[in-house]
Amino acid sequence: MQECISLFYKEKWTYRNRLNVMEQSNESTSEGFILLGLSTVPQIQVVFFIIFLIMYLLTLSGNLLLIIVVRINPSLHSPMYFFLTNLSIIDICFSSSIVPVLLRNTLTNDGHISLLGCVTQMYFSLALGATECVILAFMAYDRFAAICRPLQYNSIMNKTLCFYLALGSWSVGFINSFVQVTLTFQLPYCKCLNINHYFCEVPAFIRMSCGDTFLNELSIYITGGLIGMCTFSLTLISYVYIISSIMKISSLQGKQKSFSTCASHLTVVSLYYGTILFMYLRPHSKEYTHFSTKTDNVVSILYTAVTPMLNPFIYSMRNKDVKNTLINTKRKQCL
Repeated sequence: MQECISLFYKEKWTYRNRLNVMEQSNESTSEGFILLGLSTVPQIQVVFFIIFLIMYLLTLSGNLLLIIVVRINPSLHSPMYFFLTNLSIIDICFSSSIVPVLLRNTLTNDGHISLLGCVTQMYFSLALGATECVILAFMAYDRFAAICRPLQYNSIMNKTLCFYLALGSWSVGFINSFVQVTLTFQLPYCKCLNINHYFCEVPAFIRMSCGDTFLNELSIYITGGLIGMCTFSLTLISYVYIISSIMKISSLQGKQKSFSTCASHLTVVSLYYGTILFMYLRPHSKEYTHFSTKTDNVVSILYTAVTPMLNPFIYSMRNKDVKNTLINTKRKQCL
């Protein structure tokens, strides 16, 4: 009987402690968080500010220019450029959800971000990142249809299908983000306001939490497997068929032209999928501390700042239609 009474008081004490932890966590979370950024050395912060400012301006100008070029040239109103326009919109919004906050925090040397600001940043960055994964896979399927099924291409990639594919991509991204953000901000953080990262990202919050993160990690692996691995597999399968079809072309010039068409997309896919899969489909809990935070920051920079900047230049520099449209527009302005 005495053992039962002591066990009852022990469980009651444990439950009260958990409530106190949750209350402290809620109080600290409501105050916001501190983004520790990429470096605390003033000279290095200045270098980072200049580099990220240049990359952000290039991202905005390059993607906006590509959208305008596709808009003003009727010959570019095709499925490929429809998806490319979606990709440019995603890159502008994706970069704008992260880089301006990083620039402000670096310039003011104040990493504070409110709870609402952190939730908003995490939601849109995660949603747009997942949407880009799906869009890249559909772009690979579009290239497969154009090269492997040229006679049926117009019937396969019709406007209705393209619209629903784009709508599905955006829907999957935002639904997945809602689930992940909801699960992330239900975790207790025990007055730990410091985020060892330069923006609010799910893996950093999982490592920072003092509660059970099993459900969060499981949801990341499931959605990462469904979105990341499935879209990556679809892209690989598409390019296996594309390369096999290219190898059957008899003329060397035809092979070079076909490979040139796909090379730009493969470059973007390799860089983006590689960094995303590394970041999200690996252990995130505190037990796995051998993965350094610096490595995480470098990998995150590749898909949050570098890839959105490179996308329009890779596609436009290797595309004669885009370059001809720019040249013709410039000539008209001069005349």
